[in-house]
Amino acid sequence: MDKMSTLEYINQMFPTEASLSGVEPLMQKIQSEIRRVDAGILAAVRQQSNSGTKAKEDLAAATHAVEELTYKIREIKTKAEQSEIMVQEICRDIKKLDFAKKHITTTITALHRLTMLVSAVEQLQIMASKRQYKEAAAQLEAVNQLCSHFEAYRDIPKITELREKIKNIKQILKSHVFSDFSSLGTGKESEETNLLQHLSDACLVVDALEPSVREELVNNFCSRELTSYEQIFEGAELAKLDKTERRYTWIKRRMRTNEEIWKIFPTSWLVPYRLCIQFCKKTRKQLEGILDNMKEKPDVATLLMALQRTIEFEDELAEKFGGGTQSREIGNEIEEIGRRSNSQSASDIRKKYEKKLAAHQGSENEEKDGNKDLSAPGAGFNFHGIISSCFEPHLTVYIELEEKTLMENLEKLVQEETWDVEEGSQNNVLSSSMQLFLIIKRSLKRCSALTKSQTLYNLFKVFQRVLKAYATKLFARLPKGGTGIVAAATGMDGQIKTSDRDERVICYIVNSAEYCHKTSGELAESVAKIIDTQYADQVDMSEVQDEFSAVITKSLVTLVHGLETKFDAEMAAMTRVPWGTLESVGDQSGYVNGINMILSSSIPALGSLLSPIYFQFFLDKLASSLGPRFYLNIFKCKQISETGAQQMLLDTQAVKTILLEIPSLGRQTSGAAGYSKFVSREMSKAEALLKVILSPVDSVADTYRALLPEGTPMEFQRILELKGLKKSDQQSILDDFNKGSPVISQPSGAAAAASQAIPQAQSATTVPAMSNPASAGFIASREDVLTRAAALGRGAATTGFKRFLALTEAAKDRKDGPFRKLFNA
Repeated sequence: MDKMSTLEYINQMFPTEASLSGVEPLMQKIQSEIRRVDAGILAAVRQQSNSGTKAKEDLAAATHAVEELTYKIREIKTKAEQSEIMVQEICRDIKKLDFAKKHITTTITALHRLTMLVSAVEQLQIMASKRQYKEAAAQLEAVNQLCSHFEAYRDIPKITELREKIKNIKQILKSHVFSDFSSLGTGKESEETNLLQHLSDACLVVDALEPSVREELVNNFCSRELTSYEQIFEGAELAKLDKTERRYTWIKRRMRTNEEIWKIFPTSWLVPYRLCIQFCKKTRKQLEGILDNMKEKPDVATLLMALQRTIEFEDELAEKFGGGTQSREIGNEIEEIGRRSNSQSASDIRKKYEKKLAAHQGSENEEKDGNKDLSAPGAGFNFHGIISSCFEPHLTVYIELEEKTLMENLEKLVQEETWDVEEGSQNNVLSSSMQLFLIIKRSLKRCSALTKSQTLYNLFKVFQRVLKAYATKLFARLPKGGTGIVAAATGMDGQIKTSDRDERVICYIVNSAEYCHKTSGELAESVAKIIDTQYADQVDMSEVQDEFSAVITKSLVTLVHGLETKFDAEMAAMTRVPWGTLESVGDQSGYVNGINMILSSSIPALGSLLSPIYFQFFLDKLASSLGPRFYLNIFKCKQISETGAQQMLLDTQAVKTILLEIPSLGRQTSGAAGYSKFVSREMSKAEALLKVILSPVDSVADTYRALLPEGTPMEFQRILELKGLKKSDQQSILDDFNKGSPVISQPSGAAAAASQAIPQAQSATTVPAMSNPASAGFIASREDVLTRAAALGRGAATTGFKRFLALTEAAKDRKDGPFRKLFNA
């Protein structure tokens, strides 16, 4: 117990007085333990003393043993050196004999092989002279192997003589083989029954000769086979584009007829494969000459028929000799246009086809590498495009025909368009847009079956022009209208008046433009997978998609303008109410019921036809129009009594309630929270204005500053006029107001603007502007109006509609900035 003190130990052993009786036994026990420990210590000391002495003795003995061992090792090393010298003296003569034996053995072996080589060469010479090809092939293999053993003896005259003799024999064999093969295809094989077997044996000799001999023999055979082809199809009668199919019939018949005869060639020579490659190259050269020498543009039907037959022939060769066709994969890719899920991004689709593109890319690169020996066996020659690519520079007439046909179909579709959608339709898209993409898909299928190079890219550019033309057609179908500075910036002339049918048509146009926007992107992705890799990066539909985004933007703005126009009569009715002589506050006024009726008849149809994002945009624009317009319309009233202000405040609450119920009326409540906050903020300005009118004369200035802190003295003066104050009474209140209000810059002509009624709001998408440019500062400067109008009219088309929506959504909750002012307008 290291940490326990003596006192603690004693207290633990004897805690009570009674326990002291055990002290004596404990002391005896401790004394006994002390004696035992002392004895143990003494024994250990004695043992250690004895061990030290023994260790010294052991160390001395070990040192002596090491000295003896060192002496013995030195003695053994001396004896080993003496033994080595003795062995070297004994073996000196034996080593000389061993080297002599090795040289004699090598000499005997070399002489034996030389004898065999001389004998083999003599036999080979006899076989070559007698054209015994089968025996000569085996003998030539043996001679080649024997010659390899004499590579180190090239300078010896006898070896040089033998090598020269072997070279001459090989030349003789080569000339004999080439001479015999010249009779192949001349009809002698039917007369001489052994000729084919003889030539088959000759092939064995060719394999035993250098590889260049085989290449030369096959090339000569292919050239001789195609000589008649060149003569036949270079004549005036068959050297025409419409006779192209007969070329392929000729080579297929030739291969079918000679199939049995050509079996004399070893399979590894790939004679039919090499023959087809040379045939394709010669055919391409002849077709290029025919196409280049045409004085007029070729007939499209003839050109396409020749190209189609050429591609079919290339597919047959690719399938026969390896490679297969790609038309099925291309067809599946085209069929996916318009069917893909919206959640599937372009990057996901690209990853899906990454492996397929990588597999095709290798063969395409080989085809374009002119320096590679594609005719060598196993080189992976790609037959796709070997002939058909020569048609590529001459397919302009085909593209022109496709464009003409597409444009004619577009005109027909637009003319036959009913601008209506069948009941029960899920997407509410115009049939012309879906039919247009079906026509484009058929055109893409036709072209992709013919070419995947420059012509397909040119057709893609045609698709862009056709889709832009369709976007223009949709633009033209929108109702025209609008006045003032904003209308000039947005390209609208005249007031927009829309019926219920017009509103449905506008919704169909929005949905169709959205469908075209999405499907045109899918079209570009599909073309990028099909087209050659050097054109894939240039395939882009962003400009076309911007066109359809602009259609969507203008359609929704037109929809708001049309609904605004319907409110004109109700706003005019509001100003005609005798607010200054009302005797009591009753139910909501008639113009409020009119507003409610207009919205109740239009909103449900719009909510059912528009997608949530576009319906939300429409609601925001409607609220940003109707709120400020209602506010400004109050200033257009002549005079408002206290009772009239109370009635108008009641009407304002009713209008606010009507606007807040629009999302549920349209059965779309996804963005209702943000919209409700927006409506409340806009309508609260009209409520604040009416509360100022209701306030006593002596506190009207303080109330105005508190409720409308951004108000101007000009606006305040108009409020005093609405309250019915005389000019003399107004002046003193205005003086007090100007002294207590912060400095507010006013444009020139402010006094004239204050005395006249505020004109009606112009647009749902812009701030209301004064008809007199000099007085435009009442709400905003002329430059602000132009800037906002331009941003709305052109900004959406250039930056993308969805980005525009995101900006407007974010701008709702901002208290400053030009975009916030646009929503406040």
